[in-house]
Amino acid sequence: MRSARAVTFQPHEWDFLGVMILQLQFPNIDPVFLRIGPVQLRWYGLMYMLSFIAGYFLLKRLVKMKKLALTTDDLYDLLFFLILGVMVGGRLGYVLFYDLGSYIQRPIEVFYIWQGGMSFHGGLLGVMLAMTFAARKHGIPWLRLMDYVAPLIPPGIAAGRMGNFINGELPGRITDVPWGMVFPGAGDAPRHPSQLYQFGLEGLVLLAFLWWFSSKPRPTGQVSAMFLLGYGTLRFCTEFFREPDAFIGFLALGFTMGQWLCLAMIAGGAALFVWSRR
Repeated sequence: MRSARAVTFQPHEWDFLGVMILQLQFPNIDPVFLRIGPVQLRWYGLMYMLSFIAGYFLLKRLVKMKKLALTTDDLYDLLFFLILGVMVGGRLGYVLFYDLGSYIQRPIEVFYIWQGGMSFHGGLLGVMLAMTFAARKHGIPWLRLMDYVAPLIPPGIAAGRMGNFINGELPGRITDVPWGMVFPGAGDAPRHPSQLYQFGLEGLVLLAFLWWFSSKPRPTGQVSAMFLLGYGTLRFCTEFFREPDAFIGFLALGFTMGQWLCLAMIAGGAALFVWSRR
């Protein structure tokens, strides 16, 4: 296993005040953290595995806190539906929303999930669909089940963004901030480490907020509404620091595909919040 190089600092340029700006070199992390013969275990997959483990313990904690009548087998069942929705929906969402033309030419690559290429919005739709089957099976109202599931999603978001960072993919826009980082394959100019921004905001901050918000009795649908509003707003903001996909670029009003999808989430979250109060 190749070890990662330490982050190095190099002079970049002088700003208008005569202060030297430093740039960070991306730590050249091997995307494969363990090789056993022909088998390769990748950091990207490990991140998702850790997020599912965290999701299980959070769900177990939530069941105890809410005093839900769910057995251990029920928890495993819900986690299975959650994983299925994330993986299938996330991959198909990326294919449909971001790069359909390429996958039509090479359809076998739809299954190459170890190469990256997961859409959060597709994963969310996949989870929503998977929870319809879980709700029917366990006799729980669908929207109430989504309220239970919503606080479990941010750890998966955080894991995915950390996987993006380790892979050196989805770098940010060119910047002159002191923590700008030079990513492999993205030129010599330092860029925002936007994956880490998303890791912190859409993952950790959103998790803390939803866990606090859901700890108190709320009308059915309100926790789901706050998830849509919270994630949509945070992702919309972090997209200003993230380089849009080259094959899509900027869309109407200078927004990215991710921002337009987030606007739909924000609108849906606002409507659901108003409905839940009534």
